[in-house]
Amino acid sequence: MTTAFDSIDAVQDTLGTQGYVCGRPLATVVFLAATLGRPVFLEGEAGVGKTEIAKAIAASLGRRLIRLQCYEGLDAASAVYEWNFPAQMVAIRTAEAAGTANREALKSELFSDEFLIERPLLEAMRPQAGGAPVLLIDEIDRTDEPFEAFLLEALSDYQVTIPELGTVRAPEPPIVILTSNRTREVHDALKRRCLYHWVDYPEFDREIAILKARAPEAAEALSREVVAFVQKLRTEDLFKKPGVAETIDWAKCLLALDVVTLSPDVIADTLGAILKYQDDIQKIEGSAAKKILDDVRKELAPA
Repeated sequence: MTTAFDSIDAVQDTLGTQGYVCGRPLATVVFLAATLGRPVFLEGEAGVGKTEIAKAIAASLGRRLIRLQCYEGLDAASAVYEWNFPAQMVAIRTAEAAGTANREALKSELFSDEFLIERPLLEAMRPQAGGAPVLLIDEIDRTDEPFEAFLLEALSDYQVTIPELGTVRAPEPPIVILTSNRTREVHDALKRRCLYHWVDYPEFDREIAILKARAPEAAEALSREVVAFVQKLRTEDLFKKPGVAETIDWAKCLLALDVVTLSPDVIADTLGAILKYQDDIQKIEGSAAKKILDDVRKELAPA
């Protein structure tokens, strides 16, 4: 197995080239996962960068990113493979019309790679140009326990079985990132198979660094106001606290409006960029937003 990263510092530096500012604890988990061939299980609130790290790893290493977006009712067939039934029927009709429908030969032909539709898990087990792919299994908490059990088996040996064709084993383990927004608890057996990390909201300085990387055109003063305001919002009793993704979106919205500094009117006009529920917006808009802004300016004022 080839080593994707030489060191923990290399993880931080490499991801930094893609605008992903990675803290050392998370970089350590990524380094160990890539070195030991272990999946990474990332939990945390929505918008803190769990999905983005998989994209950054793939882009920085020049690997293919394969994404399995999870949802309720996802089963092994949808995640691994399906047979191209319409094409199989055409082949059967063609063979019958030509009078060459040998049963055994036709069966062998119908259940071959030609008629196989590969889904993300099977694709991740195939050899890829540039090295083993990055497999992102996104929002695993949206699936159910039977799929978790299947996934545990697939990730234990990095192989999947197709009854008609046999077992497909990855020549080199893919870099696997599982994410969860913790809408429900994922079974311990799956977590134990992985290296676990809780992705928390970043501290002030790291969120500033993230914003500089993702919205470099934002002025220093505006960036500090934006980050400080969002971090204050996270201390409020909100249904959905804004993540780093919302911080970046808000900064880009403000830049599009040529805003150079926050004001109550600007905040009122753009709250929808950082808060996604009307109850949260009603709670913050008006005097509450002004108070938060006043507190932010006091904190940011030179001593």
